[in-house]
Amino acid sequence: MTRLTSVLALILSSGLASAGDWPQWLGPNRDGASTEKIAPWKIAPQVAWRVSVGEGHSSPVVAGGRVYFHAKVKDKDEEIIVALDAKTGKEAWHLPYARGSFTNIFGVGPRATPVVADGRIYSFGVTGILTCTDAKQGKLVWQVDTLKDFQANNLFFGMSCSPIVSGKNVLANVGGTGTSIVAFDSTTGAVTWKSQDDKASYSSPITIKQDDTNAAIFLTGQRLLSLNPVDGALFWQFPLEDKLFESSVTPVRIGELVLASSITYGSVGLRLESKDGKPAVKQAWKNPRLTCYFSTPVAVGKDHVYLVTGSNPLAAKHEASLRCVEAATGNVLWSKTPVGEYHASLLRTGDDKLLLLDDSGNLMLLSPDAKEYRELCRAKVCGKTWAHPALADGRLYVRDEKELICLQFGE
Repeated sequence: MTRLTSVLALILSSGLASAGDWPQWLGPNRDGASTEKIAPWKIAPQVAWRVSVGEGHSSPVVAGGRVYFHAKVKDKDEEIIVALDAKTGKEAWHLPYARGSFTNIFGVGPRATPVVADGRIYSFGVTGILTCTDAKQGKLVWQVDTLKDFQANNLFFGMSCSPIVSGKNVLANVGGTGTSIVAFDSTTGAVTWKSQDDKASYSSPITIKQDDTNAAIFLTGQRLLSLNPVDGALFWQFPLEDKLFESSVTPVRIGELVLASSITYGSVGLRLESKDGKPAVKQAWKNPRLTCYFSTPVAVGKDHVYLVTGSNPLAAKHEASLRCVEAATGNVLWSKTPVGEYHASLLRTGDDKLLLLDDSGNLMLLSPDAKEYRELCRAKVCGKTWAHPALADGRLYVRDEKELICLQFGE
């Protein structure tokens, strides 16, 4: 009974929206998975509605009957958070705010995906502004300019860490000295704790339960870190530094393994262990060929994981590949090339199929098979995109360079 009570308390304290929502980066559990089932379609998914959006690679999130997105305001050094009715696309509210100037060849809009929890939405802008907004009314609750306050440098492609809510804290990879990871009080924005000296990366964190201990796992610019989300104390670390400083992949838990990857390092599987009564890890395998760029792997069952790997960004030709990998060993069982130029997003459905959205806007439904690539159907659903789709209440929300599109699956 005690263990059941603690599990329920953990679920409630996370403050995430109800089942069926997609309230944060990679979905309800940050593992790219949904409970929703998608049948193979004979007719391409139909557009229920579409709205124009500002620049950005931030993914849409869905909670409480609304879809939220984060974008840049055209021709202004401003970003904007927008709430829409999830069924109709009608705007409920919008909140613009000023930011510093930022330029980049791959766009100047926000990259990080907001998180909705306890009636508030937390967003992290490309210049490091962390904003808390009332999700119902769209009123600003608090805001922190993290790069200014913690004397941290912006990244070449801009700050990209999708914040995570753990208990009463909002956690983000800021990248300052002594403030690599910072926890903010979710209600007030006050600093709860600061930890480590690592530079920031483009990766987003996850939270896990290792034995009976809650942990937050971050891939920073130098290491994979496991921290106590309550006070920031370090549990364990593992060196993982990308030669191009482009670590972007969210860590993934597969049973008792944690998988981490970057475009020049490859992938590593770390076995979760306990040492002296505290969480620890031991390397189980490393595969330098599994070079994930900014697509996060998705596990199907406990034995297999599907990864989209990229070619070196300095190469003359860019091709993304889908690989089926044995989780316990890191061995590649099969590969499918190409499935995109730089990128393709993976999403696991409730009946263990895979939705794959490539960076040209082609949506595929796959039947995972350890022996071969099995595509059930496909459709062209949007323009060029690097944003991850959101699946909620039978609708798929995709964002391309110009629009946010709500798709309805038929037969």
